[in-house]
Amino acid sequence: MSDAFRTNLLGPEPTYLPEEPEVVARLAAGDEPVDLAAQHPTSSQVWAALADEAFEEGRNVESYAYARVGYHRGLDALRRAGWRGAGPIPWEHVPNRGFLRSLYALGRAAGAIGEADEVERIRTFLNESDPQAKAAIENGEG
Repeated sequence: MSDAFRTNLLGPEPTYLPEEPEVVARLAAGDEPVDLAAQHPTSSQVWAALADEAFEEGRNVESYAYARVGYHRGLDALRRAGWRGAGPIPWEHVPNRGFLRSLYALGRAAGAIGEADEVERIRTFLNESDPQAKAAIENGEG
C-alpha cells in the first residue's frame, strides 16, 4: 500500500476491485477489445481500451461513449466491492486500473468535445481516487 493511503486515517478505506484474469489474458494474447466487450461487458478495462483506440483514431465522440460505459461499469463494480462514493481507489492495485483509465479517458474525451465542466469534475475525481493515477496513465503504465 502506498504512503498516500496509509496516512488516510480518518477517511474511508481504499477500494480494491476483483481480478479479471480472463480479460487480462485475452488482451495480452492480442484479442480485439471490441470482441471482448461483447463477451465481458462489465469490464472497465475493455471499455478503456476501446476509448483509447477511438481517441487515437480521432473518433472523440466514440471515445467519450466508450469511456462513459467503462466509467459506469466501474462505478457498479466499485459499489459491489464496498465503495460508498468516496475514498481511495489505488492505481497500484492492477484491477483498479480499468476504472481509473476509463475515468481518465472520459475526461480526455470530454475535453476534446468541449465539455469543460465534465473535464474539471473528472480531474478532481481522478485525483481524489489516486493522485498518482494521471501521471501513470500518461506514462503508458497499466
